[in-house]
Amino acid sequence: MRNQKTAGFSTRGVHGGRGFSGTTGAVMPPVYLTSTFESGNPDGFDYTRSGNPNFRLLQESVAALEGARHATCFASGVSAITAVVSTLRSGDLVLAEENLYGCTYRLFERVFAKFGLRTQYLDLSQTANWEAIPRLRPALIWLESPTNPLLKILDIEGISRAGAAAGAPVLVDNTFASPYLQRPLELGATLSLSSTTKYINGHSDCLGGVVATNDAEWQEKMIFAQKALGLQPSPFDAWLTTRGQRTLALRMERHCSNALELACWLEKQPGVRLVRHPFLRSHPQYELAKRQMRGGSGLIVIELDCSAEAALVFCRRLRLFTLAESLGGVESLVCHPATMTHASVPAEVRRKVGIGDGLLRLSVGVEDVEDLRSDLEEALQAVLQRSES
Repeated sequence: MRNQKTAGFSTRGVHGGRGFSGTTGAVMPPVYLTSTFESGNPDGFDYTRSGNPNFRLLQESVAALEGARHATCFASGVSAITAVVSTLRSGDLVLAEENLYGCTYRLFERVFAKFGLRTQYLDLSQTANWEAIPRLRPALIWLESPTNPLLKILDIEGISRAGAAAGAPVLVDNTFASPYLQRPLELGATLSLSSTTKYINGHSDCLGGVVATNDAEWQEKMIFAQKALGLQPSPFDAWLTTRGQRTLALRMERHCSNALELACWLEKQPGVRLVRHPFLRSHPQYELAKRQMRGGSGLIVIELDCSAEAALVFCRRLRLFTLAESLGGVESLVCHPATMTHASVPAEVRRKVGIGDGLLRLSVGVEDVEDLRSDLEEALQAVLQRSES
């Protein structure tokens, strides 16, 4: 294998995360299902809460894919969020994009607010709102791009420049893109966070989160949080994620092509009020998405011209899209954000940012696209017939 920094993405994905084979020559590393290690061992392990061979292999492989010097793995995406936010102090201000994952919003408003953390939300897709960065001088700028669920694309490079000028680190939740499509650190961000449960693992069989950075001080903070707060994953989940990321490039190419084909088709269907996919020409940030991302991801947002009840009828008529909250697995899923992922967000806040009752998020899998289109068409016809009767 060539130097890790010059090898291609797929080569890094396949050959990263290998090691600790001992004298066996095992091509796949074993799972280290141990809580305790003998003191003074050459690899420096002592207790799995503060490190495990499977953690180390996952962290090394994800760092290579993110183009990062460091990465720290956690028990879930929310654990990774908790690790970062726990580094802040009472009275600190987080400046956040207004369209955030519902559980991120809940952590800010119902958990960390009790300890004096302040959060202000702005539409950071609008460059005019960047003037708030030097004025507010936040302790951290929190971004998602694409956002959950509206798939807004934020100018990571531009916001990172504005943050650097104000001395504010920038975190990008990269879950919806994955490091195959977008590498925030290369665009100037300080931290790249992902729920590895989603695309990086890609098989809907384990939880995990990761924070990647080039900043040694931030890396020390993440290692401390992993150990001190008990936010580490299980060795088996770390092993599963390391295995899953080996096929990330192949899976993302299929996710992206399927999603774009379906998005183009959905734009022409009756009863569909709105379609959003980053690589659709109708997307408000299409040019930015093409410049910033390698592909448009496997996610589509559609808004049906119907009530929440009818939208859920549509979801339950689907056969290949399972009604579920997650995303990024090889199988297709559908989610109704207003009653699922963003139910913890007050209704008036949801409406303000554009999450209506008829809004649906499709996580397009790697199935045959003709079958997925047929499934969507049958469900749409059922909803249209229901509205006409």
